[in-house]
Amino acid sequence: MSVAFRRESDEEHLEPKFEQPIAPGPNLVTARGLRLLGERVTEIKAAVAAETDEEARKLLLRDLRYWHTRQTTAELAPSPEDDEVGIGSRVRVRMNGVERVIAIVGGDEAEPGEDRLAFSAPLARALMGAAVGETVAFADKADAIEVLAIDKDDG
Repeated sequence: MSVAFRRESDEEHLEPKFEQPIAPGPNLVTARGLRLLGERVTEIKAAVAAETDEEARKLLLRDLRYWHTRQTTAELAPSPEDDEVGIGSRVRVRMNGVERVIAIVGGDEAEPGEDRLAFSAPLARALMGAAVGETVAFADKADAIEVLAIDKDDG
């Protein structure tokens, strides 16, 4: 058989494993977000130490590199003004006649299903800088969102 048709190992035909992508822009976080990043790094370090399977360990180390980078590049966002929506605000709004409370947080601590939106999310960006009583544009509607109350998000 020709050498051209022989495969020396399965390794040479595996898809390369790339690093997890880092979001562009500043890594602004709340105090809660900074704490969560530290907890995540600690959890993954413990999992790496306990893992015996080499492939699983490689995946954990990849995750650890990502989260450690996020932790070391994290910048604590300045506290928002009391009367203005910013990172770290909990905002009560009325959209389409329905009230909801949204927390504006850093990208890594966002949980959209729990109304914890990253400051880079379109809805959060629309609200940034707004004050109580203002209406802001969103989704091509001039007065889509009414800001009803603003508080600090304690996490």
